[in-house]
Amino acid sequence: MSAIFPAQQQVDTRILRKVIAASAIGNFVEWFDFAVYGFLAVTIAALFFPQGDPALALLQTFAVFAVSFALRPLGGIVFGILGDRIGRKRVLSVTVLLMAGATTLIGILPTYASIGLLAPVLLALARCLQGFSAGGEYAGACAFVMEHAPTEQKARYGSFVPVSTFLAFASAAGLVFGLGLLLDDAQMQAWGWRLPFLIAAPLGLVGLYMRLRLDESPAFQALAAEAHPAHSPLRETLRNHGATILCLSAFISATALSFYMFTTYLATYMQVVGGATRPTALLASLAALLFAAILCPFIGRYSDRVGRRRTILTAGASLIVAVYPAFTLAASGSLLASALGAMLLAVGAVTCGVVTAVLLSEQFPTRVRYTASAFTYNLAYTVFGGTAPLVATWLIELTGNRMAPAYYLIVIALLALAGGMALPETSRRPLDYQPA
Repeated sequence: MSAIFPAQQQVDTRILRKVIAASAIGNFVEWFDFAVYGFLAVTIAALFFPQGDPALALLQTFAVFAVSFALRPLGGIVFGILGDRIGRKRVLSVTVLLMAGATTLIGILPTYASIGLLAPVLLALARCLQGFSAGGEYAGACAFVMEHAPTEQKARYGSFVPVSTFLAFASAAGLVFGLGLLLDDAQMQAWGWRLPFLIAAPLGLVGLYMRLRLDESPAFQALAAEAHPAHSPLRETLRNHGATILCLSAFISATALSFYMFTTYLATYMQVVGGATRPTALLASLAALLFAAILCPFIGRYSDRVGRRRTILTAGASLIVAVYPAFTLAASGSLLASALGAMLLAVGAVTCGVVTAVLLSEQFPTRVRYTASAFTYNLAYTVFGGTAPLVATWLIELTGNRMAPAYYLIVIALLALAGGMALPETSRRPLDYQPA
């Protein structure tokens, strides 16, 4: 027998559209910045690390990529606590500004040829600032949208946050590809690589402007209006929601790994393993990323129709079935085959991402939603997302098997299924519902 929940108040779709746009632009800035680093990994390896062994330089570049994720859980806790105490809007305004500033800083850093070992140190520090600010961005943006969305369509509207993520990666891939056409290798090495990072400054200001014009979410306004709203979000999160954090983190491990395998590592894999040229790899990635962005709303509607648990099953099965042929095609060196391989991997990655976006808010009450969701999300992304390119590259070097990253993803997908299926079904439950 299904539970009967109280009716939700009417939603102003005009306000909801503004909320989605403001959340999406800030999220776009965050992921555009991270994407540029991934797509320029080979160039950054040549500019910021000692030369001699290209594989070692690439490993060092991805190590810096991974180090930035170490600060994401800390950023999630700090911004999550603030978000649950002073409101979502204010914190999201700060995170987009910090992210844009850190990325702009990367665009003006001197290289190894100029200042030696200080160059990779400064690069790592700028990436850490990115990671800290990103820790409060994605979960907060999801919560902000979810707290405005109608109960029966939370995944549909929440899916536009992942849409902005994949569009950010597509934009980064398109920009890097365009620069490759306009500039020769010498120009790209000298100054062309800086341009994508510098674009973050105006994008961040646009995101800040849009967020400052919004009102606080209805759920947080209701919490703030309580007679005694003061609370300790982190202590309450750890004391009351430990089991949920464990199960949800297990599922998000596949979201994180598949996302970075698809969006960041696969373009490098096409070049290093498949022998594809950089333009071929970028075009294949661009086609797959646009496909992923288009797919998100359909997965959102699917999740609202069949429920979260069936969507979790779909996500895990898609990854397990598609990952081996996806990496096989990506290693072909052919544009068409590589794009098809990336699209195969995209189906599972998108399904994981869309259901994660809504689960982050559905699994926790308003009082601790920002703190709990940001901590859970960033814990999984630090362990499995930030290390994805590094571990994938290392596994190939260790085993000599170019399919090693595919096997790794299959193992994590099985872990994710175990954790995800232990979560309760929440698709029909209002966010503010409190069981009797």
